[in-house]
Amino acid sequence: MDCYSGIIDTHAHYLDRAFDQDRDAVLTDLKKAGVSAIIENATDIASSERAVRLAGQYDHVYAAVGIHPEDAADLPDDWLDRIRELALSAKAVAIGEIGLDYYWPEPSREIQHRVFEAQLILAKEMNMPVEIHDRDAHGDIMEYFRRYRPSGCLHRFSGSLEMAEEAVRSGLVLGIGGALTYKNSKKEKAAVRELPLDCFILETDCPYLSPVPFRGTRCTSDMISAVVDEMAALKGETPEKIIEVTSGNAKRVFGL
Repeated sequence: MDCYSGIIDTHAHYLDRAFDQDRDAVLTDLKKAGVSAIIENATDIASSERAVRLAGQYDHVYAAVGIHPEDAADLPDDWLDRIRELALSAKAVAIGEIGLDYYWPEPSREIQHRVFEAQLILAKEMNMPVEIHDRDAHGDIMEYFRRYRPSGCLHRFSGSLEMAEEAVRSGLVLGIGGALTYKNSKKEKAAVRELPLDCFILETDCPYLSPVPFRGTRCTSDMISAVVDEMAALKGETPEKIIEVTSGNAKRVFGL
């Protein structure tokens, strides 16, 4: 792992039940393996509270707090105030994971839009970056980053090259993870080939989306090394250069 030292995983879910049996050991070992920082992304109020606590326990872990679109229904009246309060925590570095998800019929798009927009406004008010979830909602997501021009990242980027270019022009960077190594990831590969390294940060979405050759196993942040290799091949760069630039981007975007 020495040549991969300095990796920053900008989007992880170590509070997932997949880590209930060995969470401390995994996070401790990742730091020893050279993973320099991890941003734990919340999905609702409870996980936002837990993400802040987790970040307080490990010097290399940070928190993103927010409401995921799949959890946007039936929120308490004070939900936004509670996210605002958690975002003031010392190691909260982003509002996330927020966005739109049209894969499932519920929550309704109306609810998702209302919760997403409120959090974009909150991030603007607090001068914080966002981590944007976009599943089957490319057109509407683009309308929001045109309107609000948030800082932060488009997590798990899977759109067209044109969308990538517009996102970057609007002030976002693109989150690239294990999907880049999949055979059918033509859009992600095209974006990586065509855009400069300044446009990208690395992520896992662990415990999901393990890269090749780890597919079928629980994903952890050190597996980003496989994404680094794929990106290096696509860009004609060394793995060290990929890590240097993407980690620098992550530090700049999230103030790490």
